[in-house]
Amino acid sequence: MGIIEIIGIAGSVSLLSGWRLYLCIFATGLAMRLEALPVPEHLASLGVLENPWVMGIAAVGALAEFLADKVMWLDSAWDTVHTLVRPVGGALLALAIVDPSDPATQVIAFLLGGGASFLAHGGKASARAVVNTSPEPVSNVAVSTAEDVATVGLLWFAYEYPVAAAGVAAVLLIIVIGLLWMAKRVISRLFFRSPKQIPEG
Repeated sequence: MGIIEIIGIAGSVSLLSGWRLYLCIFATGLAMRLEALPVPEHLASLGVLENPWVMGIAAVGALAEFLADKVMWLDSAWDTVHTLVRPVGGALLALAIVDPSDPATQVIAFLLGGGASFLAHGGKASARAVVNTSPEPVSNVAVSTAEDVATVGLLWFAYEYPVAAAGVAAVLLIIVIGLLWMAKRVISRLFFRSPKQIPEG
C-alpha cells in the first residue's frame, strides 16, 4: 500500500470520525473481528479496535450518539460535549494507520487527523444547528440517519478500495467545507440581519 492510499484512508477515517467517532471505531473493529476487513501488516496497530472492551465501549457510545443525534437540540448539546473528543479520537485513528517506524509521518498523521476531525465536527455541528431552527422534527431525524448511513458506507469504501480512499477524503472535505459555508450564510441571515427601520408616527 503506497503513501497515497495510506493518506487517503487516514484522511477518510479522520473526517468520518468528526461525524461519528464511536461508529467508526465499532464498525472497524467488528469488520476486523468478522474477518471482513483484512488488515495489512503495517496497519496491525488497528488490531486494538477488535478488543472486546474497546468494541463494547464503542458500541455503547455509538448507540448513545445514535439516539441523542435524533433529538432536536440534544444533538447540539452532544456535539458541544464532543468538540474535544472527536478530534482527539480522529487523530489517534489516523496515527494508528500510518507506519509506526516513521515518527515524522506519525506526527504529521496525528496533526492532520486531528485537524480533519475537528473540521468535520465543526461542519456537522454547524449544519445541525441550522437544521434545529426548522420547525419540522422529521428533518432532524432524516439528516442524522443520512449521516449514519454515509459514515458506514464511506468507511467501508475507504477500507475496501484504498486507492480510491483519497478521492473519498477529498469529497468529504468538499462536503464539510460546503456545510460550514451554508451554515455561516444561514446563521448570518437569521441572527445578524440589520434591524428594520421603525416608521415614524
